[in-house]
Amino acid sequence: MNHIRAAESKDIKRILELLVQVDMVHHNGRPDLFKGPATKYNAEELETIFQNEKTPVFVCVDERDCVIGHAFCIMKQNVGDSVLTDIRTLYIDDICVDETVRGSGVGKQLYEYVERYAKENGFYNVTLNVWSCNPGAMRFYESLGLIPQKICMEKIIGSS
Repeated sequence: MNHIRAAESKDIKRILELLVQVDMVHHNGRPDLFKGPATKYNAEELETIFQNEKTPVFVCVDERDCVIGHAFCIMKQNVGDSVLTDIRTLYIDDICVDETVRGSGVGKQLYEYVERYAKENGFYNVTLNVWSCNPGAMRFYESLGLIPQKICMEKIIGSS
């Protein structure tokens, strides 16, 4: 049975492997923007992230305590902004389920864990970004009740 817990140093090697999977999904969808294969963090940066209470990272592990998915979160709040309210947001910076177990409910488990964590810790909302080149992820998040908050648009005007 799967279990979700806070990420630990012993998980770094496996999380780095999952981060490559995330990058490759994006690279395959937008090779003009994403290098591949790559990771957005290195092992040292992961250690720092794990130790920061404002950047909780949760992992879903299988019965052997092997990481099969992760959710990187960032606590955000705009205090004293002239336009925005002071709500506390839990932003999901990165969520990944190992490609070998996608479709088995791990992603839903991770998201629901993050949502419970947000409720228990007094956050107003949970947000995340999803690339339009990843329609499967968009459908997945919509199935969990997420709706668009804002949309980033682009027009490519030059070659890379």
